[in-house]
Amino acid sequence: MTRLAVPKTYKLFVGGKFPRSESGRTYEVTTSDGRFLANASRASRKDARDAVRAARSAQPGWAGATAYNRGQVLYRIAELLEGRRAQFVEEVRETEGVGAAAAAAQVDSAIDVWVWYAGWADKYAQVAGNANSVAGPYFNLSAPEPTGVVAVVAPQESALLGLVSVVAPALVPGNTVVVVASEAAPLSAISLSEVLATSDVPGGVVNVLTGSPAEIAPWLAAHADVNALDLAGAGALDWVDLEIAAAETLKRVLPPVDGVPAPSLGRITSLTETKTVWHPKGML
Repeated sequence: MTRLAVPKTYKLFVGGKFPRSESGRTYEVTTSDGRFLANASRASRKDARDAVRAARSAQPGWAGATAYNRGQVLYRIAELLEGRRAQFVEEVRETEGVGAAAAAAQVDSAIDVWVWYAGWADKYAQVAGNANSVAGPYFNLSAPEPTGVVAVVAPQESALLGLVSVVAPALVPGNTVVVVASEAAPLSAISLSEVLATSDVPGGVVNVLTGSPAEIAPWLAAHADVNALDLAGAGALDWVDLEIAAAETLKRVLPPVDGVPAPSLGRITSLTETKTVWHPKGML
């Protein structure tokens, strides 16, 4: 008996759940040679607003977790991704049109990125913070704090590794994220969302939108409840206009990059604010 295949519709990931787009729109995801793979949800302006609302609600709890706990959570993502490695290799191979070895290398690198940033979670503050010299009977201490809700346009060519490379550093200091995944190859991004949903990541800490970055990014750039904008994968867009829109609400903006950003301490600290505290010393 011949059975019919059941093609999957990949949904959004918002607030720890998997809703369809409120608009009801989907689009076909195909292989590099045009073969149908699956349907993906095409996110709308309202989906972007819902994702920001979920990220804002989750941010105080995520920032309030200990740095050690956040590192353990990020490491747990790497563990689960390792357990589903074969699925991710196949998705990357089919959607990006690369060979099995290149797909495996990308998945392995994505796992390693989670581990690398997990290790920095309880260490970056010692590097980015400082005890400042002052002339007077005071302690003067500077410490990094999360900037809040970060909207991200993920690199479009390397769907899995690109997304992980921009999401992981934002999570380290306690930010929450709304990320627009690769439009042409979104399957591994939503599969990663399934990993996040079954890990220790609280709902709303990471929100994944699929669809057109050109459609979604302007609403995120102008949203008053977004604190920072990472345009790593927005090089093909009119990203200067996005910077101008972000300036209306004094957002910090990270410019586009070529390819996939390498793991770095700078990607963590660029999404933090510095709090400086004065405290008297000596006899009172």
